[in-house]
This record gives sequence, structure tokens and C-alpha cells, in this order.
Amino acid sequence: MKPRKNDAPTGRAALLRKRVRPVEFLAEYIIKAVSFVSFAVIILIFIFVFREAAPLFYQSEHHAAAEEVAQETYGDDSADQSAAPAKEKASVDNAGAESPATFQNLAGTEWQPVSSKPKFGLLPLMLGSFKVTMISVLIAAPIAVFVALFTSFFAPKWLQQILKPTVEFLSGFPSVVIGFFALVEIATLFQNLFGYEYRLNAFVGGVALSLAVIPIIYTVTDDALSAIPSYMTEASLALGATRWQTALFVVLPAATPGIFAAVLLGIGRAFGETMIVLMATGNAALMSLDIFQPVRTMSATIGAEMAEVVFGDTHYNVLFLIGSILFLFTFALNAVAEFYVRARLMKRFGGSA
Repeated sequence: MKPRKNDAPTGRAALLRKRVRPVEFLAEYIIKAVSFVSFAVIILIFIFVFREAAPLFYQSEHHAAAEEVAQETYGDDSADQSAAPAKEKASVDNAGAESPATFQNLAGTEWQPVSSKPKFGLLPLMLGSFKVTMISVLIAAPIAVFVALFTSFFAPKWLQQILKPTVEFLSGFPSVVIGFFALVEIATLFQNLFGYEYRLNAFVGGVALSLAVIPIIYTVTDDALSAIPSYMTEASLALGATRWQTALFVVLPAATPGIFAAVLLGIGRAFGETMIVLMATGNAALMSLDIFQPVRTMSATIGAEMAEVVFGDTHYNVLFLIGSILFLFTFALNAVAEFYVRARLMKRFGGSA
């Protein structure tokens, strides 16, 4: 049997693979290690946050046990006299202790954690977070999407090289700088323009927050638009459609999965922002749908109060419960983006799941 002509090259290729394989193994293990460490850190953060919030769920049992200690004892006078100091101390502790954060308390409409009867109503904080987030996304999403569409489809090459870095440069601005700008300039400008009563309110906070959300939505949307195959636009133009018709009715629908993911990322960014809303919203926990009234968000509440609470008390645990809610919301948002975008939108527009 005659040897094949490609035996020698095959041998050299196998030798080359053997030489390169240790490097590939090293790179593969480094990637796996980094992924494992990242996943482990997320799990540890998840466990820590929920561990600190867990005492709220068995706090009522603890208070019931404290009340049993403070009850009267039956017996001789000497026993009563010896138990008097313990009862006096228990009564003082119970008088100064916070009421347990029951479900009715947490589902209330008042947030007054520092009071003789503390109220830990989370509804105004949730409403404030959703209100500011929706205002910011409603402002940022159309601007970011249409700027990305103009950049990728209409702008000349030299303008693209200027416009894209300029918009993305906003993402490097510290949030405290944006919050200070909103506190000093935007709030005064809008109050003079619209004439509303409260200088700092949900609308001012939403406008300031949109400045931080625009770069995120713009970047992801621009990448999605750039990934659209050129034959789709060429076919539309060849059929007689104008560039605007092609952009609005061909390019945008094809890029819907990426735009949807960009908007979800923007919502997550806005919902978890702290410094901007802490400085520009007025920080009043009000139950109102009026966008021109002050609000207080969940993230701003944690940022403003966590450094001043007593370690381990009810207020401390409630703040960690708010952090758990933020964590679960972000996780659910990412899960919806992953499963809905891939399973539904990619199947609809991309032809595969």
C-alpha cells in the first residue's frame, strides 16, 4: 500500500497541535476560573444580603419570647422582689424597642423608620423607584435609539467617528456630577419653565437619570443595528424604498431583539442608581402619581440611611430587605431579557430560537 501524499503535513500539523495545546489548556482554565469566581461572588453577595434580611421573618417570635420574660411571676414575695429588677429592665427594653416589621407594616404607605412607632412601609419607595425609572427610560430610549439609527445608517463616516465617542463619553461621567448638575441647574430651569411647586421632584430626577441611561441604550442599539446584514438594506433600496423607509420598516424591526435588550439594560441601570436620585428627587416618601412631587427611591433610601442604623436592629434588616428586592428585580429583568429575547424575538426576526 502506497503512503498518502499528505502524511507528512498531517504529522507536522499534529506536532503543531501538541505544542499549542498547553497554551490552549491554560487559557481555557483561566477563563473557567474567572467565570467560577464571578459566579461564586454573585452567590455570596446573594447569600449575604438575604441573610441580613432574614431576621425580619422570625422577628415576631423573638418579641413574643421577650414578652414572656416580662410577664409577672407567681410565688412568694422574695421571688417577686428578686424578679423586679429583671421585669423593670425588660419593660424598659420593650418600651424602647422597635415594633416588629410585620407584613402589614411593610405593606404600608408610610416610611418613618425613626419614630416611637416605626413605620416601614415599602410601597412609597417602590412607587418612587418605578416612577423615576419610567420617566428616565421614556426620555432616554427614543433619543438613544434614533441617535443610534442616525449614526449607523445616515451619518457620514467622519461624523460617526465624532458622534459615537461623544455619546459614549457620557457613560464615564460620575453619577454624583450628574446629580449635582441636576440639583443646581436642571431643577431651577424646569421650575422656572413649568412653574411647579417643588423644585426637586420625580421629573427632575428622571431627566437627570436619563443622562446616565442614554449611553447604555445607545451603545447596545448601535451594535444591534450594525449587525444587520447589508443585503436587507440593499434589497429594500433596490425595490424603491427611501432610506428613511428602509431604516424605519426594515432595519429597526430586524434589530428589535437588540433594542429590547438595550432598553432592559437601561431600566436596570436606572432602577439601581443611587446618587442621582438621592440628590435630585427631594427624598420625600410620598404615595402620589404626580411626577412633579418629590419621591424617595429604594436605592436612595439604602444610600442615605445605611450608615446611620444600629447593626442588627429592625431598621437595619429592612434596608437589607430593600436590597434583596433590588437584587431580585435585577435578576428577573436579566432573566426576561435572556429568555424572551432569545426564545421569542430571535425566533420571530432571526428565523431560529
